[in-house]
Amino acid sequence: MYRIVFDREVFKFLEKHKWKKIISQFKQAVDILKENPFDNNLDIDTYKERRFSYRLRIWKYRFIYEILKDELIIRFVDAWNRWDIYK
Repeated sequence: MYRIVFDREVFKFLEKHKWKKIISQFKQAVDILKENPFDNNLDIDTYKERRFSYRLRIWKYRFIYEILKDELIIRFVDAWNRWDIYK
């Protein structure tokens, strides 16, 4: 099982959107990622801007994460809406 780590930007995003339904869906996705970071039931794609990074899509929001296989860690490094995350 992988351990989940969040960078400061992700905490800020989650705090800003705490009243939205996105948080519950994000928690469900994180639980799935803990078991299998490449699960086919989630909308995951490689994030081409950073090496060894992936993009999780939930509605109009994007969560960028890295997988540290040697340490069994999934590190969420950024989160924002669709238009701003790729800038």
